[in-house]
Amino acid sequence: MLSIIEQIKQGKLWDFHGGIHPAENKTLSNTQPIKTAGIPNELVLPLKQHIGSRGDIIVNIGDHVLKGQPLTQGDIAMCVPIHAPSSGTITAIEQRTTAHPSGLTDLCIVIATDNQDTWCHATQYPDYQDRDPAELIEAIRLAGIAGLGGAGFPTARKLQGGLGNVDILIINAAECEPYITADDRLMQDYADEVIEGVRILRHIIAPKLTLIGIEDNKPEAIKALEACVSEDDNIIIRVIPTKYPSGSSKQLVKLLTGREVPSQARSTSIGVIMQNVGTAFAIKRAIVNGEPLIERVVTLTGEAFKQRGNVFALLGTPIAYLLEKFGYQADKKHPRVIIGGSLMGFTLPHANVPITKITNCILTPKRKELPLHTYEMACIRCSACADVCPSSLLPQQLQWYAKDKNYDKCEEYNLSDCIECGACAYVCPSEIPLVQYYRQAKAEIWERQQDEMSAERARQRFEAKQQRMERDKAERENRFAKAATDRRQNMAASGGDDAVAAAIARVKAKQAAAATETTAPTIKPAVAAAIAKAKARQAASVPETNAEPDNSEMAALRKQRKLQAREQKAAKHAELIQQQQADSDQSPAQNTDKKDAVAAAVARAKARKAAQQAPVNDVTTDTAPVAETNTDVAVDPKKAAVAAAVARAKARKAAQQAPVNDVTTDTAPVAETNTNAAVDPKKAAVAAAVARAKARKAAQQAPVNDTTTDTAPVAETNTDVAVDPKKAAVAAAVARAKARKAAQQAPVNDTTTDTAPVAETNTDVAVDPKKAAVAAAVARAKARKAAQQAPVNDVTTDTAPVAETNTDVAVDPKKAAVAAAVARAKARKAAQQANKVQPNIEEE
Repeated sequence: MLSIIEQIKQGKLWDFHGGIHPAENKTLSNTQPIKTAGIPNELVLPLKQHIGSRGDIIVNIGDHVLKGQPLTQGDIAMCVPIHAPSSGTITAIEQRTTAHPSGLTDLCIVIATDNQDTWCHATQYPDYQDRDPAELIEAIRLAGIAGLGGAGFPTARKLQGGLGNVDILIINAAECEPYITADDRLMQDYADEVIEGVRILRHIIAPKLTLIGIEDNKPEAIKALEACVSEDDNIIIRVIPTKYPSGSSKQLVKLLTGREVPSQARSTSIGVIMQNVGTAFAIKRAIVNGEPLIERVVTLTGEAFKQRGNVFALLGTPIAYLLEKFGYQADKKHPRVIIGGSLMGFTLPHANVPITKITNCILTPKRKELPLHTYEMACIRCSACADVCPSSLLPQQLQWYAKDKNYDKCEEYNLSDCIECGACAYVCPSEIPLVQYYRQAKAEIWERQQDEMSAERARQRFEAKQQRMERDKAERENRFAKAATDRRQNMAASGGDDAVAAAIARVKAKQAAAATETTAPTIKPAVAAAIAKAKARQAASVPETNAEPDNSEMAALRKQRKLQAREQKAAKHAELIQQQQADSDQSPAQNTDKKDAVAAAVARAKARKAAQQAPVNDVTTDTAPVAETNTDVAVDPKKAAVAAAVARAKARKAAQQAPVNDVTTDTAPVAETNTNAAVDPKKAAVAAAVARAKARKAAQQAPVNDTTTDTAPVAETNTDVAVDPKKAAVAAAVARAKARKAAQQAPVNDTTTDTAPVAETNTDVAVDPKKAAVAAAVARAKARKAAQQAPVNDVTTDTAPVAETNTDVAVDPKKAAVAAAVARAKARKAAQQANKVQPNIEEE
């Protein structure tokens, strides 16, 4: 039985499942040689233009770069650098839209070209046959070469994986997709360089057989290749039938070798390695000429182009530049720019997208040339998609699972084996965009796999950390145990005791001694002195047992404010009454009354001023016979305050109800007085209130030192008792209330002021109320002024013989205050009685 290689040499071909034969449309662009696209004003270079990781940027904004200078670098095999396609200045490193079906942005380096196209230093290997394959593979990697057939797999990584494992090298020149002719024109125009690149690959891989697979619809390219291949090269050019997608890696391997690449595996697993024609050409330029991958052949096709053909375009050239330069005329209704062919290409979101290493075609069809289907119908289960699938999959089932986001089922049905050729969508009568569903599902599965891999790496790191910590802990314990054992052995050998045990014993002994110690700790003298001072301060701050806070000052202030308010109210009321009387009376006597009222007001003001200035030292008020009094009774302050408030309320009520006509002020027995003069009760009450307020104010301001209250013959009084301030205050309040009540209730008709027995007086004269009020005010003012100005040291008001009085008592200020309050009450009473004196005198 012949081997596979012998069967291939004899010209045997195999076939793969499915496939289609659509309209080729290659004559639009393969009739003219390759042109140069020129240098645009701006080049946009995405950092990632291949499968794998992107490199690290080694330039900065503002740097001037030369043609062929590397812009990124990487140390791993799956990372290939990018180079400056032309000389210029780096103006930006930013996100730009890239050539991807998603239309998303990626990090790009932007170069503003200077049109000088100045080359940097290049490393060449013209004697590559004498070089080590590993050295050439590293040169290919540094040149940034990736698969130019569309996949973008790093070429150096593929060659490195095939060393020693490959016996067949296949050069893919099928170029099966419609409209694309880049490889066809490259083989026609640069066949010698393509073959030279194949020789370099043969030198690196050292295969048993080298095949160039090319479709039979490229006769000119076949002739050009055959002309460049010699018998010594051991290269076989194999022509295969035109069938889509025969240019796919797995399908071409099946066609040429009959071997089938397993699912989710590469062709190197079955001893076959494949490279594209464009990749072989780029390898030749990198090894022999020292040029990195900075340009590639791009097909410009479609009826919207005026100048169709193939051009050498610098990587990073904006597609908008090519459209403008080669006469693009957009379709009026449906303008489209597609990267790739009509079956595997995708529409760009806009024209400001750069050319990359995997861009092989720009298709600009018109609406009639390539109909645009925008609607999708339900699947009719015709199984046409399954019949043409080159990977022997079930596209209908995959579409259902992808649409339902059941990615586990998608993986179960080998979605990863789909090459996205678009044959299923091409033959679908319901016009379902099957490839779009597959691409989206693949992206989601890839994301999920990345997350799972990240989680697995995190788990492994955590477990490794835990193991490391446990290992370190065990090592520490072993080290401590070994050290303790060695120490005990050394001490036993030297005859000593264990130092640790001895230290523990000493600590226990100290604790026991501290627990059994019963003596109190010695206190330092400074500490004792500080404690004594603190206790002394605390004892001084504690009030005596019977001491109570003295609020007399606050009470006096509150009482003064109340008196002022009453005085102002009474004055306003009196002025109002006087004004009403002035308006109602038009007689000549009215003027006289007004003058008297003014005079009375002036007298009151002067009396007030004199009372505030006159210091009174000793006042004695006597109103009745009082027996010898020794007071040492404790009076409840609350009860006294309540009694005083009740007395004041009753006095006010009686004053308002009782019609008072006249007042008599006396300190002795007074004869009977009958007066029938009608006095206005409101006026009398107002006058009395004003008099009381002024008397209180004058009494509060006068300092009183000694006070004795007497109303009759008083027996010998020896007072040597300390008077309680609360008791004195209560007694004073009671006295004031009784004095007011007596003054308001007594209907007095005639007034006589005397200090001896007064004869009986009968008066039946009608007194004018206005005159009486004025006269009373004048009398009150004069009485106050006389009482306040006289410096009295020991005053006795009496109406009868008084017994001998010996006073050798040291007066307490609190007692004096109480006596002063009593004196003020009696002075008020005397002032009220004096209001009636003047009218009666005038009548007599």
